[in-house]
Amino acid sequence: MASPTDKDLAHKPANFLRGIVERDLEQRTYAQRHWNGAPGDAKFQQQGPADPAKIRTRFPPEPNGYLHVGHAKSICLNFGLARDYGGICHLRFDDTNPEKEEQEYVDSIKDAVQWLGFDWNVGGTSHLYQASDYFDFMYRAAEYLVEAGLAYVDEQTPEEMRVNRGDFGRPGVDSPYRSRSIEENLTRFREMRDGKLADGAAVLRAKIDMASPNINLRDPTLYRIKHAEHHNTGSKWCIYPMYTFAHPIEDALENITHSICTLEFEDQRPFYDWLLDHLAEGGLINKPQPRQYEFGRLNLTYVVTSKRKLKQLVDQKHVSGWDDPRMPTIVGLRRRGYTPESLQLFAERIGVSKDYSWIDYSTLEGALRDDLDPKAARAMAVLDPVKMVITNWDELMGAGHLEPCSAPVHPHDADRGRREFMFGRELWVERSDYEETPPKGFFRLFPGNKVRMKYGYVVECVGASKDASGGVTEIQAKLVPDTKSGTPGADAIKVKGNITWVGVADGVQAEIRLYDRLFTVPQPGTGDKDFLEELNPESLKVVTGVVEPSLGLARPDEKFQFERHGYFVADRKDHRSAGGSPVFNKVTGLKDSWGK
Repeated sequence: MASPTDKDLAHKPANFLRGIVERDLEQRTYAQRHWNGAPGDAKFQQQGPADPAKIRTRFPPEPNGYLHVGHAKSICLNFGLARDYGGICHLRFDDTNPEKEEQEYVDSIKDAVQWLGFDWNVGGTSHLYQASDYFDFMYRAAEYLVEAGLAYVDEQTPEEMRVNRGDFGRPGVDSPYRSRSIEENLTRFREMRDGKLADGAAVLRAKIDMASPNINLRDPTLYRIKHAEHHNTGSKWCIYPMYTFAHPIEDALENITHSICTLEFEDQRPFYDWLLDHLAEGGLINKPQPRQYEFGRLNLTYVVTSKRKLKQLVDQKHVSGWDDPRMPTIVGLRRRGYTPESLQLFAERIGVSKDYSWIDYSTLEGALRDDLDPKAARAMAVLDPVKMVITNWDELMGAGHLEPCSAPVHPHDADRGRREFMFGRELWVERSDYEETPPKGFFRLFPGNKVRMKYGYVVECVGASKDASGGVTEIQAKLVPDTKSGTPGADAIKVKGNITWVGVADGVQAEIRLYDRLFTVPQPGTGDKDFLEELNPESLKVVTGVVEPSLGLARPDEKFQFERHGYFVADRKDHRSAGGSPVFNKVTGLKDSWGK
């Protein structure tokens, strides 16, 4: 993607991280660092030339689920900063847990990043990494801490460790194993590595301060024993690093300059700095080392982003899968009809701050409308069809005659051409367009009223036929001659109503899925109620509608504005229904209906 100009950057919404990056660039904080073409320790990096990247950021997902809208913000933030400031963003799979990595998740993450418009390949070099490739260095760093008297093997039970850690009102108590000699600790740690101890029998802990007011500095665990097969390293290891130990090291080996994460990691920053400061002092990692910066995570109304809750929705079949168009996952948003540009626009509009706040869902939908409006082809569709018969058609136009009509593909872009459809004796109209006794302000079809059939003729409503229960089965109208849109007589008769329609002769039957918000409350799952009790029972309605003929050939993922109804997308997964009809998903309405 093209880099923005200085003018573009000046008009971006609040983003305190830009100020930090610009300060570091001005002060040349990282200008003297070297990069040897791949992640590595200080000695390896110093053998390379000056780092060509002015900054390095990273997006480090754990491949244990599908990414959601919050991750989209993080992707746009990390890759966007790298793009805007002459840097490089790494895609790193954080796979330090010895659990089987699902290839499905790996592929979906890579696809999501690229679909959003970003790439980890820069100048012919891939910056796609996995944390487990650094296990050897992590172990080496752990031994260094032991040898420096900064780490020890603790063999308390988990319960003893929990009690002795203290709490916010009570300092921790030193472990009885804390005073072991360096030699004893090193021997015991190597026995952990060599599989001589059972799972849970011992851990390696940093030796910091058990009385620290920051509980994260009360001798945090660095390594635990887990006899488990790892998807990448196999059975080589039976000890695995904790995330809080591994993550700073991953950043350091990759020459990351600005390690950006959400606010829940703010209390971990002192340990992040403690660890990297000591490793830098020991000459193990490049200087100056990375710094961590936190921002407020995305909290979007009417959405849950907890992996546990999302998985529960899928497993209990409240939704059709991870890519259900009601899900906040990137695959779900994409299938719903969201565009990469709309999510980038959304991320820019909400900015970046340290505030913990909720963003209204209408902001996301507004970004989508602003992106789709100049792009989406227009079309007419009838979602709740009832037949309207023009009783004097044969007399005026001839039996079986079909009058060709047309409309612009896009009203503001004549170069996109016109779409064609037929006006005949029988038309489909919306059932709600007819009222026998119209309420005040109703200008559509009622006996004696004239309306324009959009892009077609003016007709005068005569009445309607009903079934035994009073439901309208057919509307009757008369054609007003010489009123076809675009002809000299079109404006001879003034009408207040303008109605969309589809011809019976050439209309295409379609399955239309009317999606709405998945929850009925702005902050689901935050009160005493089970979040499942807050599901919106009206979040999906499936109707059989009729669309104009141009939509019969719609390609998967092609987006349209159904005039008066909103934006719709041809489903990219179920492109055709069981009966062969095209399938369209409602993306969003023409305006926010929830805020009213």
